[in-house]
Amino acid sequence: MTANRDVPAPGTRGAVSGAAFKVLLAVSACHLLNDVVQSLLPAIYPTIKATFRLDFGQIGLITLATQLTASLLQPVVGHVMDRKPAPYSLVWGMVSMLVALLVLAFAPGYGWVLAAAGLIGIGSAIFHPESSRVARMASGGRHGMAQSLFQVGGNAGQSLGPLLAGLIVVQRGVAWFALVPLVGMVLQFRVGGWYKARLVGSGHAHDHHATPHSGLSTGKIRATIAVLLALMFSKFFYLASIGSYYTFYLIDKFHVSVHNAQLCLFVFLASVAAGTVIGGPIGDRIGRKLVIWCSILGVLPFSLVLPHANLFWTVVLSVPIGIILASAFPAIVVYAQELMPGRVGLVSGLFFGFAFGMGGVGAAVLGELADHTSISFVYQVCAFLPAIGLMTALLPNLDRRKA
Repeated sequence: MTANRDVPAPGTRGAVSGAAFKVLLAVSACHLLNDVVQSLLPAIYPTIKATFRLDFGQIGLITLATQLTASLLQPVVGHVMDRKPAPYSLVWGMVSMLVALLVLAFAPGYGWVLAAAGLIGIGSAIFHPESSRVARMASGGRHGMAQSLFQVGGNAGQSLGPLLAGLIVVQRGVAWFALVPLVGMVLQFRVGGWYKARLVGSGHAHDHHATPHSGLSTGKIRATIAVLLALMFSKFFYLASIGSYYTFYLIDKFHVSVHNAQLCLFVFLASVAAGTVIGGPIGDRIGRKLVIWCSILGVLPFSLVLPHANLFWTVVLSVPIGIILASAFPAIVVYAQELMPGRVGLVSGLFFGFAFGMGGVGAAVLGELADHTSISFVYQVCAFLPAIGLMTALLPNLDRRKA
């Protein structure tokens, strides 16, 4: 049975080029809209910091409010939806984003900014587990490709956020971006209709090509999940240093303008989007474990050089760092789904939630570290995080086991 886990149902591969592929594109577009909203917040941190006279620690707490809310809720949402799917719940994620933007636009104080950040986290918690399941259902057996296509929408949204943030002259300008989740609500309603019809046709919520286990013992599965989470820690703690503090780093070290710093952040985030596209399809061809090896440990030479580079080389180095590091996430998520097939919602919620949690904790910890030392010191410390990629050696080879 295990050998047939990734074999699509009759007619599914044909559907990928038709209705199912349109669903994949719609889910990816919704991911873009979701993450545009999510990335607007850190992109306008300099404005928020000046408006409410915040220190770096308080900026880190804003990120923590978003990421920790999403981190705690996503595994719960995924587990619940494994048992009782709710296709139109995807719409409510966009509703939460809409409310968050309006609260942020008219926030009279720091507490309201934290509340808006929490609402953004709730919206993401609803969105990611179920959308990841929809992408897998529409994959036609090409799970890595589908996961990459789904995630690249999010990465594209993250890279667009800093560019769009340049249009926000005053705090209330955020309200114009309420149009983004409104468009998302329309798309998610259509995706929800396809999802509901698919559930009715298959008779249950699970990936109906999956077997209940990967052939490994429970202890081995738990140990493997722990290794995957350690790899995720290295990836997202390092990404937190760039996502939350890259603009401050460039302004502090090279004295660039806020606008130019945001453009440099866009270059990095666009590289992350490109890496996400690469990781999934390559994993389908050569195996997830090899991609994980190359994508996390392969960043180490670049991350070690970055803190010592000038402005030009800092921007240049950010490109391979973004591409190589981002290719890991689709491979890790699909590897985990193959490790625990039939628990797609729980696995997706756990890993997306952990990613959000590490991003939030990383932002808070690194913000405090920056307050007590300097932004440059933060980047010197984080340069060694990709060395954790050596733990990839502990992962079992699921591709060989499947064969």
